[in-house]
Amino acid sequence: MRTNQDKKAGERSPSRRFEVTKIRKAFPILQQQVRGKPLVYLDNAASAQKPQVVIDAISRFYSESNANIHRGIHWLSERATEAYESARTNIQHFVGAAETSEIVFVRGTTEAINLVAQTYGRTHVRAGDEILISTMEHHSNIVPWQMLCEATGAVLRVAPINDHGELLLDEYEKLLTPRTKLVAITHVSNVLGTINPIRRIVELAHYYRVPVLVDGAQAAPCLAVDVQTLDCDFYAFSGHKLFGPTGIGILYGKAALLETMPPYQGGGHMIQSVTFEKTIYNKVPDRFEAGTPHIAGAVGLSAAVDYVRAVGMESITAYEQELLSYATDRISRIDGVRLIGTAKEKAGVMSFVIDGVHPHDLGTFLDSEGIAIRAGHQCAQPLMSRFGVPATARVSMAFYNTREDIDVLEAAIRKSIEFFR
Repeated sequence: MRTNQDKKAGERSPSRRFEVTKIRKAFPILQQQVRGKPLVYLDNAASAQKPQVVIDAISRFYSESNANIHRGIHWLSERATEAYESARTNIQHFVGAAETSEIVFVRGTTEAINLVAQTYGRTHVRAGDEILISTMEHHSNIVPWQMLCEATGAVLRVAPINDHGELLLDEYEKLLTPRTKLVAITHVSNVLGTINPIRRIVELAHYYRVPVLVDGAQAAPCLAVDVQTLDCDFYAFSGHKLFGPTGIGILYGKAALLETMPPYQGGGHMIQSVTFEKTIYNKVPDRFEAGTPHIAGAVGLSAAVDYVRAVGMESITAYEQELLSYATDRISRIDGVRLIGTAKEKAGVMSFVIDGVHPHDLGTFLDSEGIAIRAGHQCAQPLMSRFGVPATARVSMAFYNTREDIDVLEAAIRKSIEFFR
């Protein structure tokens, strides 16, 4: 029998307040079966699913407003331009940017990081300078800086992490020197789920007058992000992980920095005037958006932002934390399972290995049970080396997942161990 205290605790529980059943109905892809079994989608760190309102917004744009933007004087072009620029303003408010001009549309986090590397980086980084990243970075926040170092003669430095997957702040600070020209670090690790203390990381870097780029690909879908509070200089994230379309993403940059950066690509709209002798570039952010952009993608991303805002980021964060706690408890109890990444501050990402079962084999087996996870090096091979494993199985949760999903996963993992034994 439940006591009054139990009832009050239940009323406070995020899962009691969170209408996950109603939310799941908003995502049409979740209603299907895979290999004859109900789909359990736990690969959200790779790409999240789309609510019907996002699908409808994209379809409505192509059905009612499709035209090229900025250059046309006809009604459809003006309507499409308004939709595109309204999306920029919506995203400005979503991340707390001071100005609309600080929001640059790109294809995703990867392009945003490359943009900074090829514009800010090539302008400010010279031979002997240093760029500082961490051990837990995704390849997209490693390779662009390696390319920049190869081109300029700069040196890449790497801040270490502990066995729990937490950044060693003291060691990070020791690596900040007058030679450091940029810090590039993830907000949430795509492998470990570690939530980095970005505000403190930025404070330490700014003490040495070093700008900071934050890879927010995994953070934007599950944490409230305010770039002015974080005081980061650049922040990048992708639409497809934020329940929006693929092929669209955001680079936030402080206006004062963006104004100093040359264009990334040449073409239409990023110019004010062109002669054969000289080109005058457009203002920020237009100078970074050469050619016809992914207009429908921007519209779809704006709809995704509206949807997430309506659900409530605070509620999303609390619910996913509860789900992570439940999943960690259930999966860690399985004999032979070793969790990779046990930081105190984590988002809804759980990586693990199983004695005697390769992650690829586990992923294939789970797929036969209708369960989608990620298996492999997770685009973070240096991090795999740090933990002495070639690959991991990764379960990544979203606010439409349930405890029942975790129960199905647990049963399937136990079944797979028996199968491969």
